[in-house]
Amino acid sequence: MAFRGKEMMKKLVKKVGAETLTPELKEKLKACVPDSKVVMGRAKRGLYAGRHIQYGNRVSEDGGNKSRRCWKPNVQEKRLFSYIFDRHIKVKVTTHALRCIDKAGGIDEYLLKTPYQKMDTEMGLFWKTKVEQRYAELGQMEVAFFNPEDEAKFEQGFKDLNIAKKEARREARKEARRKMYGDSKGGEEEKGEEEASLEAGGSESHQDDHGWLEASA
Repeated sequence: MAFRGKEMMKKLVKKVGAETLTPELKEKLKACVPDSKVVMGRAKRGLYAGRHIQYGNRVSEDGGNKSRRCWKPNVQEKRLFSYIFDRHIKVKVTTHALRCIDKAGGIDEYLLKTPYQKMDTEMGLFWKTKVEQRYAELGQMEVAFFNPEDEAKFEQGFKDLNIAKKEARREARKEARRKMYGDSKGGEEEKGEEEASLEAGGSESHQDDHGWLEASA
């Protein structure tokens, strides 16, 4: 199942957003996705890095008979971490694309360095436009720098906060243990008091018996 480049262009503009898409990115997309381009339908759901189905012949060893066959790319489902979006991206990639991503230094660098002409899949073009759009937004933001003293204060504040969290967890665990084992300990103490009182009462009764025997004698 193959799809045309014109349909791919419509879907990309709809996903990224026509309002947020800059004219330069739109022209690049139009240049790399001609209307007559036909791409494998399976490739629109992942990063294939130019790897698609190949067709050829299967030749028998005895008679040299030929029969048609195809070679499908080795596709794996991976979770790749994007630093610019600060989250994992679940995508289907070929082993060749994984090697290209490792060589580039990450999914963000691979999408930025790879030209639009080589991104012949819908998902690749979508994430490339998203990354470039995000970089453009970050370039317009103001960046504040702190002196070493302020950075040390921030680090100390984070350390104090972690210590306070650990102490709060410890206190919560102690309180939970008290609630869980408090009733059983109280019952054991009551039983111990009853046994002590019984022993004291028995000793007193024995002393009274001895006194009565001596008096009768």
